[in-house]
Amino acid sequence: METSNQTALNGGEGPGSFKITGTGSYVPPNVVTNDDLAVFLDTSDEWIRSRSGIEQRHICTTETASDLAVRAARNALENAGASAQEIDLILCATMSGEYICPSMAAMVQKRLGAQCAAMDLGAACTGWIYLMETAAAFFARGGIRKMLLIGTESMSRILNWHDRSTAVLFGDGAGAAVLEPGENYLGSSFVTEGNDEVIVVPAHSGTSPWFAGEPRLPLMHMNGPETYKFAVTNLPRRIHEALEKAGLQETDLDWVIPHQANQRIIDSAARRMKGVPADHFCMNLQKYGNTSSASIPLALDEWNRAGKLKKGDLIAMVAFGGGLTSAACLVRW
Repeated sequence: METSNQTALNGGEGPGSFKITGTGSYVPPNVVTNDDLAVFLDTSDEWIRSRSGIEQRHICTTETASDLAVRAARNALENAGASAQEIDLILCATMSGEYICPSMAAMVQKRLGAQCAAMDLGAACTGWIYLMETAAAFFARGGIRKMLLIGTESMSRILNWHDRSTAVLFGDGAGAAVLEPGENYLGSSFVTEGNDEVIVVPAHSGTSPWFAGEPRLPLMHMNGPETYKFAVTNLPRRIHEALEKAGLQETDLDWVIPHQANQRIIDSAARRMKGVPADHFCMNLQKYGNTSSASIPLALDEWNRAGKLKKGDLIAMVAFGGGLTSAACLVRW
């Protein structure tokens, strides 16, 4: 999709500037199956599985996005053998935090007891890849020894639970990683195509007595067919662009960690990448659904803790989301 309002970032040129030294994740314990949803929605387990590949998702009851973020962050710190006091910068991606202000990163910083700068980044489901590129820029400037990245979402709080086309797709969770200086970030490709028609979560319209517009609730609206077309085109394209800039080929890839949105989207993208076996696409959306910015770090942590990622493995992370945004990056494990 080439449009006049398209903007792009060509990051990752030259040597990488960090390595991942620890990963962590956390999901709320409350599991909601497809059959649970069929109790109050006009849907069924077969309908959801056949269209998305999702079997269940974890949904918050009392937890908030910051609760999930803190648990994932602590798990990542433990995995890295690091303490919160060693962290020099915290970066968070979210579209479902409990506050507009303060930032999610600031809330996490306080609860971890860290003493460092902290800020959020908004790129919807592509947020994790944007965090990685932003981290590379900070490391390139120097002075950062350890950085904490977090993607966290309580998507259940921004869903219209009467809309089966979106309510059945999403789940809650968080993923995190600790980064340190290194040469393992190899390349990236980023594109934004400004669009508020395909995927949008409006801001609350407020209570101003002078506001004359239509009242709005901060609930997700998504055009499924347009989202599908955007995703299947841009996922392989972003990976190919990142590989080309890094002087690498599809066959050099050991793993692809895609945004866990829809099984059919990922299957279609995989068919366009003939150099990567289908079983080398890391998939766990059947257990978690679409957790937006948390989906890639959730899968990364799962594969890391299962011992599937070996030193030297080349990993492509790729995502698409509201914006419209799409991005990919390459990391050497």
